[in-house]
Amino acid sequence: MKRIFALAVLLLSMPFALAAQEAAPKYVEGTHYVRLAQPVRTADPSRIEVTEVFWYGCIHCFHLEPLVNDWKKALKPDVDFQRSPAMWNQTMAVHAQAFYAAQALGVLEKLHGPLFAALNEERKKLDNEDELAAFFAAHGVKEADFRKMFNAFAVESSVKQADARARSYGITGTPELVVNGTYRISGRTAGSPAEMLKVADFLVERERAARAAAKPAAKS
Repeated sequence: MKRIFALAVLLLSMPFALAAQEAAPKYVEGTHYVRLAQPVRTADPSRIEVTEVFWYGCIHCFHLEPLVNDWKKALKPDVDFQRSPAMWNQTMAVHAQAFYAAQALGVLEKLHGPLFAALNEERKKLDNEDELAAFFAAHGVKEADFRKMFNAFAVESSVKQADARARSYGITGTPELVVNGTYRISGRTAGSPAEMLKVADFLVERERAARAAAKPAAKS
């Protein structure tokens, strides 16, 4: 009789246990992602920002890049995807300078992949202006145009801002994703490059829901 009673209690409790599991968040703060101690201002506060912090010489960033390219195609208009180069040595700073020079010249989408491939597959260093000038020229950018932009004040300012941004994020390695200047995701916390993007989707939905919930309060 006791066994029958225990079985009945177990069966009755199962739906509640399953409901609790479904209600529990799939990804947990402190395990799959970390909350920044101090939120960092985003480029466009009206949208939910996802920033990829990377380095062209990072093999893990290289492997993440095709996943990011596919992932960002499905992003809704309220999500603003940004890239921000990391730098904790002179070589990385030079590569960040190349990134912003390419962006300013309007050739970033054309050269972003080749820059990754040059460092990770072709084992090129591209760690000085002359090597980068030759690389850009090989991809259709006039050497004079590259050198002018590479040394432009606007590019120098962008590099400094990216460095300050990474420090504010508390970046510990590359690649990392930062959602809305509030949450930081790494391969270590998420478990894999693909899972990093799933965690980002989870946090984007959380931010979207929070904004939707705040709208009625803003009108009243």
